[in-house]
Amino acid sequence: MVYIALLRGINVGGKNKIDMKLLKQTFEQAGMTEVVTYINTGNIIFSYKGQSKTELSRILEEAIHVDFGLQIKVLVLSIADVRGIINAIPDTWKNDKDMRSDVMFLWDEIDDETVLENLVITPNIDKVMYVPGAILWSCDKENVTKSGMAKIIGSKFYKQVTVRNVNTARKIYELMQSQNS
Repeated sequence: MVYIALLRGINVGGKNKIDMKLLKQTFEQAGMTEVVTYINTGNIIFSYKGQSKTELSRILEEAIHVDFGLQIKVLVLSIADVRGIINAIPDTWKNDKDMRSDVMFLWDEIDDETVLENLVITPNIDKVMYVPGAILWSCDKENVTKSGMAKIIGSKFYKQVTVRNVNTARKIYELMQSQNS
């Protein structure tokens, strides 16, 4: 089975620095196969047979703690999980000079449509939707500072998600598909 491990908060602002080559070795030593990293923000595609996603998260968090001395949350998603999220992203959503679009991958404890009730969504600026496993968010770049979603940093909600822009999310899925064939 092909999975993605999304690490929260590594190599951001000079904190929790982890070399991707060493991280790949950590995953391999933990029993993962066909390990591929994508960019420096903690996206690791791998294959594994036998454990639940929750158990894989625990194994990988422990391996990272042992090898790097860091307490990093790891969200593990199957290719089917990611496919559902990617298919829900409108084709017109991009992350470019005109538009900012993100996928906020949710930890299980908040993965429910009711999570939207606790978010500040600015009408006529934010485009926000829930899909199992994620909140999808987009707005025009010129309105980012007016967006309610841009103000989640530091909130309780923000600590229970890991964010990737839609371009990165689409590339992750593409890499997962190539490994799955």
